[in-house]
Amino acid sequence: MNRSFKIFCAAAAAVAISGCSSQIDNNYASGINMQENIKLETKWDKVFPKSDKVNHSKVTFHNRYGITLVADMYVPKNAQGKLPAIAVSGPFGAVKEQASGLYAQTLAENGFVTIAFDPSFTGESGGMPRYVASPDINTEDFSAAVDFLSTNDLVDPDKIGILGICGWGGMAVNAAAIDTRIKATVAATMYDMSRVTANGYFDSMDAEGRYSLKEQLNTQRTEDYKNGTYALAGGLPDVLPKDAPQFVKDYYAYYKTSRGYHPRSLNSNGGWNKTSSLSFINMPILSYADEIKSPVLLIHGEKAHSRYFSEDTFKKLKGDNKELMIIPGANHTDLYDNLEKIPFDKIIKFYKDSLK
Repeated sequence: MNRSFKIFCAAAAAVAISGCSSQIDNNYASGINMQENIKLETKWDKVFPKSDKVNHSKVTFHNRYGITLVADMYVPKNAQGKLPAIAVSGPFGAVKEQASGLYAQTLAENGFVTIAFDPSFTGESGGMPRYVASPDINTEDFSAAVDFLSTNDLVDPDKIGILGICGWGGMAVNAAAIDTRIKATVAATMYDMSRVTANGYFDSMDAEGRYSLKEQLNTQRTEDYKNGTYALAGGLPDVLPKDAPQFVKDYYAYYKTSRGYHPRSLNSNGGWNKTSSLSFINMPILSYADEIKSPVLLIHGEKAHSRYFSEDTFKKLKGDNKELMIIPGANHTDLYDNLEKIPFDKIIKFYKDSLK
């Protein structure tokens, strides 16, 4: 392509863009005000006690797909000036009334403005159909949280971090790879959801096994379309089999008991839409994790079945501002709510050092 033709193409593109800019702006302006009709729970319905050191409120914001997200916002009492802020989400299949809310409230007790949000299609957040997970949209949810925080009067927009738990740990790292506004990232007991979906646990699934899985999921797509509904995969069983793997027992001990059960939690109840897995098979996250320039802290339990996700992700990260912390004796779900195992002192110091 010669130089004059390149200039012509660039000029034509500029004219086309300017010619429709007014329409684009109008559509955008109307779109951001057309949030879904969301009904918010007014009572305290968390699985952890309410702190008297922070102010709590419900907030809503939207992602760039027009989905309304609902979050619990925690602000230190007597806060003055613009504060550093942290957006928290996870675990995969949980809601903000569970582990992410505990993390957010604890961080707010230590001087941060925080939000714990329900990802798209889950909990109190909007999006249809319900109970869908997406490597793209759920990464976007973290950036939408940064949109909200960076325009909030309480927040210093240059001091925003994120924290993801379990499957949202992988989403958080993925968000940090694309969103340069994120200045610090913590991933606790993380899963790489695209890897485990496409390859099975411990990369045990080969190409034939993956093809068989795709056949099952695409057959389900046909059935869902015929039925006009989306079949759910099912959460944890109501009665735990005696021969269940230890990590399933650990999940059960959190999601199916008074320790962590919540009526809006997918893992506590009906589980994800069955065909959610399709996009994860074909679209790997963490492809550009090696390009993250901001600090990253990965935390995992020594005895967690999922430990290899953090270890392998850490190998991808570059620079001297990346750290992997292994918690002695901890399993995967210990880092959901076990205050003797979650290294809050380390996490708080990491954010204070990174968000100066």
